[in-house]
Amino acid sequence: MSNIVKTRLRGNLIVISAPSGAGKGSVINKLLSIYDNAWVSISMTSRAIRGNDIPNETYYFVSKEEFEQRIKEGIFLEYAEYNNNYYGTPRDKINEKLNEGKDVILEIEIQGALKVKELVPDAIFIFILPPSMKELKRRLVNRGTDSMDKILNRFKTAYKEINEVTKYNYVVINDEIDKAAEKVKAILLSERCRVDRIEEVYLNNMEEELHELLVEKDLDNDIREI
Repeated sequence: MSNIVKTRLRGNLIVISAPSGAGKGSVINKLLSIYDNAWVSISMTSRAIRGNDIPNETYYFVSKEEFEQRIKEGIFLEYAEYNNNYYGTPRDKINEKLNEGKDVILEIEIQGALKVKELVPDAIFIFILPPSMKELKRRLVNRGTDSMDKILNRFKTAYKEINEVTKYNYVVINDEIDKAAEKVKAILLSERCRVDRIEEVYLNNMEEELHELLVEKDLDNDIREI
C-alpha cells in the first residue's frame, strides 16, 4: 500500500540557546550521537580560543577586525555582540543542508536567536535551562576558564537571558545531559509530524486501495466457506 501523505522533504531550522554554563553544547553533542538527521551550523566568533576549543569545529575564530569586515560583506544570517565579543551565523550551507532534508541546528546566543526569529519566524526555538541558579554558578566556577569578575558578569547576564524564555517554542531542563538530549530529539521528531509539513494527501488512491482490500477479504471468506 502506498503512503497516504507526502510530506515536505526540507528540514527544519532549529535554534538552540541557553545562558552561559547551562550546557547547551554538551546537549547538542549528545543529540548528534542519537539523532542522525541533524547538522550543526558552525558559528563565527571574535572571542579568544579556550582550552577545549577546536578551531573550525567549535567556532570559526577570527579577529574583531575580520569579523567587522565580514559584517560589511553581508555573510551572516545574524550576528550579535555578547560579553564584548562578536558571534555570528554564516549563511553558506544552511539552505543547502535544509534542502537535503537535514534539520539545521543553530547554537546561538539569545540576541542572535531573536534576530533569526524576525527573519525566519517558522524556525523552531529551544531554550536550555540549568536545573537551578545554584547549579549554574557551580558550572561556571568549575569551568576554570574565567576570572571571578567574568563569572559574576555571566551570572548576572544569565538572569536577564532567562526572562526571554517565553519567546521560545520549547524549554528543556539540562539536569542530566542524556535526558535533555532525548527531550530535544523528541521535539525534532514531533516537529516532523506536524500537519503543516504535508504537501499532498492521497485520499482517492487510499479509497481505492481500501476497497480492494475489502474485496480481497470477502473473497478469502468465501473461499473458506466452500
